[in-house]
Amino acid sequence: MAVHGGMKKNFIERALPTVSFISILFLFGIAMTLIVSAVPAFREYGIISTLSGKVWRPTDDPPVFGMWPLILSSFYVTFTAIAIAVPLGVGAAVYLAEIAPAKVREIIKPAMEVLAGIPSIVLGFFGIVFLAPVVKNIFHLDTGLTGFTAAILLAIMSVPTIASITEDAVTAVPKELRHASLALGGTKWETIIRVSVPAAKSGILTGIILGISRTMGETMTVLMAAGGSRGIPDNIFVPMRPMTACIAGEMGETVVGGSHYYMLFAMGLILFVFNIIFNIIAENIKKGKNK
Repeated sequence: MAVHGGMKKNFIERALPTVSFISILFLFGIAMTLIVSAVPAFREYGIISTLSGKVWRPTDDPPVFGMWPLILSSFYVTFTAIAIAVPLGVGAAVYLAEIAPAKVREIIKPAMEVLAGIPSIVLGFFGIVFLAPVVKNIFHLDTGLTGFTAAILLAIMSVPTIASITEDAVTAVPKELRHASLALGGTKWETIIRVSVPAAKSGILTGIILGISRTMGETMTVLMAAGGSRGIPDNIFVPMRPMTACIAGEMGETVVGGSHYYMLFAMGLILFVFNIIFNIIAENIKKGKNK
């Protein structure tokens, strides 16, 4: 048994660096593919003028590629979704880990797992058929297909991810810390707020960043529910077209090797860079809090 255990340990120790190297290799390959395909677009139209351009009309003659409306739409939808999802996800996780009875936990956890597995296109249909009319009537809008509708759907998709990771982090907090807080006269609520949640902040932050990455990279839901307008949005309650929706909606209409084709790859590169920036910021915040 000891021999088998030692062989298994050696195999795992050798396999993990290989798996890590393969992951890095795939990441490098994705980055290089985007960079090589985006260079012709930026070389022809310029990086600054492309990012700050206020008009996106790829079918004009000559075409106009201004990504600012699409970038702004992505930020509107992403951060509205996170503003909705973070309180719900963290609150649900704390409730499940610290307060909920075992029977309630047995019902809510599987339900959240099912919610996480719902295809995004199904949520898109739900947004079009049910949520969009509700948003239209409540806020007295011309159409319910807006950035806010898409943000609600993205929040629904992000809550299970945030809640699952947060619950694991809160559950992993040593029981001795909770017992010490209660022994010193702290209430259960004070123990949760001042001991359990701060001790789990690293895992909570990880869940939030994964939620941001998922909402920013989601495609079908925003393509179906955000409205599709290419104008510059002045608030979250108007139709808009985030970058992922633009790529999905237009890639099939482009000529391979044309300016529009390369410009969509440039948009994908921008999304890739944004995700890396968010992860670097989160890592720095995590290190700062752990000092």
